[in-house]
Amino acid sequence: MKNAEGLTDLSGFSQIMLIYHFHKIDGGQLRVVPFMDNMEHGKFATKSPKRPNAIGLSTVKLLSVGENIVHIEMVDMLNGTPLLDIKQFYSRFDNRFNTRSGWLENQENILIENVCSDERFRD
Repeated sequence: MKNAEGLTDLSGFSQIMLIYHFHKIDGGQLRVVPFMDNMEHGKFATKSPKRPNAIGLSTVKLLSVGENIVHIEMVDMLNGTPLLDIKQFYSRFDNRFNTRSGWLENQENILIENVCSDERFRD
């Protein structure tokens, strides 16, 4: 419970950002075929976990906070992934408007609720 004090007031947020370590990745690749496409792209134009720095970032829905346990959904990381930090999501600062989505603009007809990575990134 040493970090429970740090969770004070977190429950007032609807989303949080998780920073974590890709602990099951062995080495990075600079070009990958992401699960949402069949074309190869540069590593930094994708969300592939096979990154040179092995650091992940996810925005998740916060369900509840109790004692030292944070309940979330819409998670895109493996069970047991080491969590490095939690940051609140503040829509005034964390949302961006009038943006471009590069190669993903061709994928915008896909409903986010139906998106799941392929077997390459599952434990």
